[in-house]
Amino acid sequence: MPTLSTRVLNRTYLRRQFLDTPSREGALDVIRHLVALQGQENDSPYLSLRARVAGFRLRDLTELLESRQVVRGALLRGTQHLCAGADYPWLRPTVQVVLERLAQRVGGPDRTALLASVGRILAAEPLSRAELGRRLAADFPGHPPNDLAVAAHLTAPLLHPPPSGSWGFRGRIGCVAADAWLGRPMAVADPATLVRRYLAAYGPASAKDVQTWSGLTRMGAVLHELRGELRVFRDENGVELYDLPDAPLADPDEPVPVVFLPEFDNAVLGHADRGRIIHPGDRALVTPGWSIVRPTVLVDGFVAATWERTGGELRISPFTGWSGPVRDAVMAEGERLIDAVAAGPARVVVTPKGPSTLPTRRAPLPGGTE
Repeated sequence: MPTLSTRVLNRTYLRRQFLDTPSREGALDVIRHLVALQGQENDSPYLSLRARVAGFRLRDLTELLESRQVVRGALLRGTQHLCAGADYPWLRPTVQVVLERLAQRVGGPDRTALLASVGRILAAEPLSRAELGRRLAADFPGHPPNDLAVAAHLTAPLLHPPPSGSWGFRGRIGCVAADAWLGRPMAVADPATLVRRYLAAYGPASAKDVQTWSGLTRMGAVLHELRGELRVFRDENGVELYDLPDAPLADPDEPVPVVFLPEFDNAVLGHADRGRIIHPGDRALVTPGWSIVRPTVLVDGFVAATWERTGGELRISPFTGWSGPVRDAVMAEGERLIDAVAAGPARVVVTPKGPSTLPTRRAPLPGGTE
């Protein structure tokens, strides 16, 4: 059983995430490859795709949302994700058990009764999340409307149609029934497909990695069933890692560019052991609290700084001091990023080394600990 070094895992991960060389495929193909794109904040998926898709334009994702080729709703770990409309009917049932666990924490009425009410209420028209909660409260007096709205999102396959999820959108979140929006019914759970798709974009990975990424439990049993069709490695700590049989490993010495990733990016949240992308001791600088995952900068393939944008100013906070060439490369990529998203004059500032002290927004409901 071959042992893979952290650096091999790092370069392989960057390649499978399209972070070493942006993909020439379109945004839809990249979203499908990633299985689901983290979308806790409306702008984050746009920045995730900018880092991964050559020539990406902000309107590319907006058009996919408007055409229903990409949809937004509660999926992995109970948090907001974008996925291909063609994938949602099997992906949502596959992770439904995770959402049901979260719904039990919220509390609420009987599941069957709640599903019936949600179906009847949304059959007439799309509603805002707040209005859905108010109408559910009429059916289930004694339950807070907000709790009912959250329970509905976790129990029933609901989507948030545009303009929710669009670049810069800060308004009310709408709700529609997924089968009506997509014009197709939900399928059956398919954990084996989930594992194969995950390994294509995040492998080689352990059973615990799959569980952390998806929120599901007992994935070791699924991997055991698939073991005969997978390659098995070990990492430097002796942990078993699974991979697709034809998935290539990358050269550990391959040069990689500076990359800016948004908050909650898939690459940061893809594993339980994040040592392949975050150096030991730096994880708390990236995820300092419950449901906080800061925007990051990759230097030589590893997280080396956090960043924040306020209007036209992009502020970078490195973890350590940088050489002149590294600082210049980070500044240059930061300038390209801010020029692409700022409406007016823009500038990039590198602060003295150390984590940012600017306030960080918490994830909107429904959400989960990252």
